[in-house]
Amino acid sequence: MTTPEGLEDQLLGIVVAAERPDLEEEKNKLIVSGAANKRKLKETENEILRVLSSSSGNILEDEQAVAILQSSKLLADEISSKQKVADDTEGKIDQAREEYKPVAHHASLVYFCVTDLATIEPMYQYSLRWFVELFTRAIADSARSPDLATRLQLLNAHFTFFLYQNVCRSLFEKDKLLFAFTLALKLKLDTGEVDHGELRFLLTGGIAVGDLSLPNPAPDWMSDRCWAELCMASDLGPKWQGLATHVAEHIDNWRRLYDSSHPQLELLPGEWHDRLDSFQRLLLLRALRQDKLALGITGYISQTLGSRFVEPQPFALEPSFADSNCGTPLIFVLSPGSDPMASLLKFAEDRNIRVESVSLGQGQGPVAKKLIAEGSTAGFWVVLQNCHLAKSFMTTLELICESQLGEGRCHSSFRLWLTSYPSPSFPISVLENGIKMTNEPPKGLRAGLLRTYASDPFCSAEYLEGCVRDAPFRRLLMGLAFFHSVVQERRKFGPIGWNIPYEFNWNDLRISCCQLRMFLDEYPDIPYDTLRYTAGECNYGGKVTDSHDRHTLMTLLTTYYSADLVSKAHYSLASTLANGYTAPEYTDYKGYLGYINSLPLSTPPAVFGLHDNADITKDLQEAQLLLDSL
Repeated sequence: MTTPEGLEDQLLGIVVAAERPDLEEEKNKLIVSGAANKRKLKETENEILRVLSSSSGNILEDEQAVAILQSSKLLADEISSKQKVADDTEGKIDQAREEYKPVAHHASLVYFCVTDLATIEPMYQYSLRWFVELFTRAIADSARSPDLATRLQLLNAHFTFFLYQNVCRSLFEKDKLLFAFTLALKLKLDTGEVDHGELRFLLTGGIAVGDLSLPNPAPDWMSDRCWAELCMASDLGPKWQGLATHVAEHIDNWRRLYDSSHPQLELLPGEWHDRLDSFQRLLLLRALRQDKLALGITGYISQTLGSRFVEPQPFALEPSFADSNCGTPLIFVLSPGSDPMASLLKFAEDRNIRVESVSLGQGQGPVAKKLIAEGSTAGFWVVLQNCHLAKSFMTTLELICESQLGEGRCHSSFRLWLTSYPSPSFPISVLENGIKMTNEPPKGLRAGLLRTYASDPFCSAEYLEGCVRDAPFRRLLMGLAFFHSVVQERRKFGPIGWNIPYEFNWNDLRISCCQLRMFLDEYPDIPYDTLRYTAGECNYGGKVTDSHDRHTLMTLLTTYYSADLVSKAHYSLASTLANGYTAPEYTDYKGYLGYINSLPLSTPPAVFGLHDNADITKDLQEAQLLLDSL
């Protein structure tokens, strides 16, 4: 079992060995010499005891015994003197090593943030060896500084984000904000900037004991739960005293905060904004407007750790592949609607690598074993799909990974790719030693568009620049990408978005892209009706079974597949006029990425064709899931 103290000591040795190898080498030499000195001292003591026990009569008359005792005393004094010098030197070395202890302590804290993820999802398994390798890479890659304090800050910041990136590629979208918030809380709890009692209140809302100190001053808009939490918050500590009284006496000012469309950005009434810090304001947000708590936490993470911890992480196979070797399984953790095979086959094609795949199920175990044996010898890639359907094969898979795979035991070009939905039967050792990835649609319109434009064929210069009608094609392609993200994001609104939650996926978009290019290349005029029919009725509409949903889908599509999008400047890609969502003018690939990155991180419901209040239920569910997971 890994303990914080033991891990911290291990990481301290690693960072000192990398930063001050002279100190670590001297420390190791002293440990060896100290052990040798203690051994010699023990041998000397044993020799003295032997002489004393074997001597008969007056020992002072035994010249040989006296000589042995005298030489033993001289040797013992010499050893003690050396050991004292060694102890003094070791003390100085330990004092120098202590300067690097903040880095080891910081890394130890974030390690347990990672291991705690397994309580949320059994597929989130990470080994200590994997963590130590990341830590070692971060030490080598982080920015240098001659000033030690600055160097330690740079190292901590670099490692925290490097770890976040590597963990995030294996997390589902719902858990990425949770992980970033856990990192921020763990670090702030350690420094004492976050109080345990206040954190407990954020998670639970407090526990009412007895009657409330004041009656609800505005039962027409403030719920009894909300008022009870405000009263309990007043007892959290000196900073909170008088909160409930102030709310009751200035109810109109607090009503404006309650009615705001962005309460997480508003200043608190009176002195309370300056009186409470950014974390404490989250407690008020929970009490007054829990539906905006997730956005408030996003802002807190951005302020505490940096904006890069809340920005979408693009999906890419290259970093995961670069971290792998022939003995490291690469695992796709699946979610509804995700299909990584197209991306994987394109990735292999770009490298001229042969790929053999088998979908596991009844009777497919021997086929999989044969492919792995051939691939590990010949050096091609093997993909085992749907591992969750082959529970009986999982023990065999674990044995194969432990005994057959590894550097020196198989071809260096061989890779084993696995796909599986979350399953308790999936071997933990394979999860810990493998490289995990998720490929579900990213959270948010901006992140969805970034994923789209980072994937084939959007990122292909040949595809983007080779159309006969270049300018209309680029406008319509952006419209199609926007449409794809919109129909996926509407699922998160529940029945308000779609009556039935359809699994629109990457294949729907890819086929529609190919048809768009083909029709624009081959037809003399742009066939808008044909484009709308193939995309809306066939590709996406083929999944739609509800008549109202089909009507909604076709209505949305007319916004993006329209002559106005091609001909009008500043055409709005939102279903209603919304600032910042006008179609970009003709530009190159980098220009489109710049446009996407300029979009807001949080998208208003109006962009999806919904009322501004449509996200209340969605946001409440998201906030509650986040608190329950914490």
